[in-house]
Amino acid sequence: MKNIKHYILIATLFLSIPFFAQEELKLTKKDSIVKSSWMLGLGYNFVDDSGDVADGLFNFKEEWNGLTFPNRLSIGRYFKSGVGIEAIATYNKYKEGKVVDGIKVTDVTDYLGFDARVSYDLNKLFGETAWFDPYVGGGIGYTEANNVGRGTYNAVVGFRTWFSDKVGLDFNSSGKWTMGSNEATNHLQHSVGVVYQFGIEKGLSKKGEEKLALIEAQETEKQRVNDSIATANRIKEEMLLAEKLAKEKEQARLAALEKEKIEQAKRERIAKLQGEIKDYGLVYFSLNSSYINRNSRKVLESLAALLKETPDLNLTIASHTDSRGSSGYNKELSQRRVETTKEYLIKQGVDSSRLITKAYGEEKLLNDCGDGVYCPESKHKINRRSEFIVLEF
Repeated sequence: MKNIKHYILIATLFLSIPFFAQEELKLTKKDSIVKSSWMLGLGYNFVDDSGDVADGLFNFKEEWNGLTFPNRLSIGRYFKSGVGIEAIATYNKYKEGKVVDGIKVTDVTDYLGFDARVSYDLNKLFGETAWFDPYVGGGIGYTEANNVGRGTYNAVVGFRTWFSDKVGLDFNSSGKWTMGSNEATNHLQHSVGVVYQFGIEKGLSKKGEEKLALIEAQETEKQRVNDSIATANRIKEEMLLAEKLAKEKEQARLAALEKEKIEQAKRERIAKLQGEIKDYGLVYFSLNSSYINRNSRKVLESLAALLKETPDLNLTIASHTDSRGSSGYNKELSQRRVETTKEYLIKQGVDSSRLITKAYGEEKLLNDCGDGVYCPESKHKINRRSEFIVLEF
């Protein structure tokens, strides 16, 4: 039993090692990212409408047009799938000396654009981060520039970088292709601005999901270890209980054996004493008499000596009559006989508390000499007696 307990404890400790060796993981703010939101943007836009997109792409001085105050406003809704929709309004001026449609302008003209576009967050393909969001998109719009209005097909590429969950910067470049107008050329529009997110719904980043999976695995392992410990404790408790019950059962068995041994010894002792008393004989009385005769005195003296030698011995004295006479008379006669028998033993030095008396009259005849039955005197004499029964110690 002890060896089994030892093995259980070792097994439980062994199962617990992987769990206790693990570092406890916790999700933090860094593990969560914005999954969907509304986004409001305010910033600057720069228009390159030189007429030749490939040449002078970064010729800021001659080909880019911009203003000193914020001139781009956008609002959009971005979804968990990575898709976003935006509405954008931009204002700008073609300044004197800038190249527009291949010609340097001599007059300042306004640029006004209204665009709607659909974008897709490339992090959905490459892995999401909490600070860098590249995207591509396309859409349509209406632009009035250089005093010419036109519909446009738009394509955009850009990225956003975030300082917090709500505030970041947006950088993007759009190509705008004119819809069926020979008077207007295609052009580029570059933007930079501050964006503000609201109505945010957050979720875990890829690393956060991986950490959550590890946390769940850790919790599962913790539960497994706790279950193992609980099982080991339960088995240990069951074994201790079984051991206790077995011990109690054995104690009860030994106690029963001891009790039976004591009872058997008592029965044997009673039987032995009863045998000795039987050997002394009974006290017999003459007809209608309660007098203790010579032979009866010898019996009582022997009995008194036995009582003195055996201080834990108590006796019941039962006195009887034969059937002659009425039952009432015989009852009274047996009462006198039992009292004289007891008094004689007391005179011999026996304590009265050790003697119990019973008077039966003619109730317990030792033969068939009942009322109306003729019997010789020898048979009637057998029933006129005081007998002695050993009580339990």
